[in-house]
Amino acid sequence: MYKQLQRWTRISLIIVYLVIGAGATVRMTGSGMGCPDWPKCFGYYIPPTQAEQLEWKPNTKYSEGNVIIDNKRLLVASASFTTTDRFNSDRWEPYTKHDYAVFDAQHTWIEFINRLLGALSGLAILILFGFSLKWIRKKPIIFIFSLLSLLGILFQAWLGKTVVDSNLMPMKISLHMLMALLLVGFLLVVRVASKSFGLSKKPTRKISLLLCSTFVLTLVQIALGIQVRQFIDTQVVRWGYDFPQYWLAAPELNFYIHRSMSILVLLANAWLFISVIKEQLEKVFIKRILWLIGGEVALGIAMFYLDFPFATQPLHLVLATLLFGVQLYWILRINLHRYDLSF
Repeated sequence: MYKQLQRWTRISLIIVYLVIGAGATVRMTGSGMGCPDWPKCFGYYIPPTQAEQLEWKPNTKYSEGNVIIDNKRLLVASASFTTTDRFNSDRWEPYTKHDYAVFDAQHTWIEFINRLLGALSGLAILILFGFSLKWIRKKPIIFIFSLLSLLGILFQAWLGKTVVDSNLMPMKISLHMLMALLLVGFLLVVRVASKSFGLSKKPTRKISLLLCSTFVLTLVQIALGIQVRQFIDTQVVRWGYDFPQYWLAAPELNFYIHRSMSILVLLANAWLFISVIKEQLEKVFIKRILWLIGGEVALGIAMFYLDFPFATQPLHLVLATLLFGVQLYWILRINLHRYDLSF
């Protein structure tokens, strides 16, 4: 009965997680401004591959919105026209959102792939929303959270534009990340509401409270991690990507709280694991949670003591969002017997 709905919820979740991973890769490689405009890339639907393509050329047709780099600044074609033998500045307008005017083919295509995945996630969620329309009366929560997912991905796209327009302002990047987590949450509600689960044993109130407590700890850790990432971004601007050994040479207090709190998160989830064993409940989710926390701790140690080895930053972020997703999914599942999700 829910087959198509479940399929497109799963597809949407997978693509959203791919977008999160791609966004983390963009950050790791410093490719955030690989496309300095939005939604196009240098004014094109398919970005250039060589710097020469962004140079002014005589006897060449340009479309309105096409971008060239001239004297370390971006110029935008004010209308469609064909150039003559001489450059006519009246045909071009300076790009005013920011003053970043650098082309790097690798950065451009990393950012472009990130945007393509974002567009695919929007398409998948739109299809999901279409299937949810038939459940407006039978199970309104499916329609409501499908609609929230659609509005969320549209808002996320707008946020992406503001991130580029601000030349990667750290606060806006953080908001972009938080919106991605909220989007995952919306989709998980649809996922759970469209499935029937048989619990082998009813969880006790203690398990539910302990799980919710560990979930809150995860949210606090993510919030602290976002603040640490914002600090690292400022250090990257100061030292550059070639000197990661200096990024956490003098960290702020938030870093030490974040690092120490990881021990609390691990111990709390170990307690949850023991409680699950004692009550003979399904162990699949707590095992996944412990593996993810172990991976997070290992990556955190590697970043601090080994000067941010390749891919540790995006993996750290992806594992954090997976941990968030697994915990929330488990919370929604074990509470099905208490709440009627059909309203």
